[in-house]
Amino acid sequence: MKKTLDEHAARFDDIAAEYDENKSEEYNECVRLVVEHATAGLSGDETVLDLATGTGAIALAVADAAGRVVGRDISEGMMAEARAKADERGVENVEFGEGRFRSPNYDGSVDVVTSNFAMHHLADDEKREAIDVIAGLDPEKIVLGDVMLFGEPNPEEPFFSPDVDDPATVGVLADAFTDAGYALTAVEMVHDHVGVLVAERA
Repeated sequence: MKKTLDEHAARFDDIAAEYDENKSEEYNECVRLVVEHATAGLSGDETVLDLATGTGAIALAVADAAGRVVGRDISEGMMAEARAKADERGVENVEFGEGRFRSPNYDGSVDVVTSNFAMHHLADDEKREAIDVIAGLDPEKIVLGDVMLFGEPNPEEPFFSPDVDDPATVGVLADAFTDAGYALTAVEMVHDHVGVLVAERA
């Protein structure tokens, strides 16, 4: 990890109020795909856990299709924005609280785990540890949208910021899911450096 969790939390607290403004096309497409894959097949009774929920883009978008949505993040500022949006929209089946990939602060049953544009802040060994922890919650499905490398990054036009980002290759992520007992059922490339992976219990 390029920065400590506290440093990341402080950085996102500082930008929380403006975070939803001017999101990239790639980010918005990842949100769309994560929501599409996460809600596919839901009956309306399931629990969805959204890790690194941020301002709630995924959590609020899946709420209509799920029975309960639990959002977890390290930034209180980001979650304050998420709670405000939930109140404004009248969404009552979503709750937000502190939690992180390797310590989600959640011990209930969960059917689907989602995350978008966050795991790339972890080093590869930390990503593997995070995926192991998520798999330990025993969801049917895990949907990860993130900065990930389908090819070699272009040093002259980097999509990500090397000082705060540490994206893994798709292969590294696929191996981590497989080793945790999950099989990749979909791989969506949004950009050479952005994609969505869907893993289901093997």
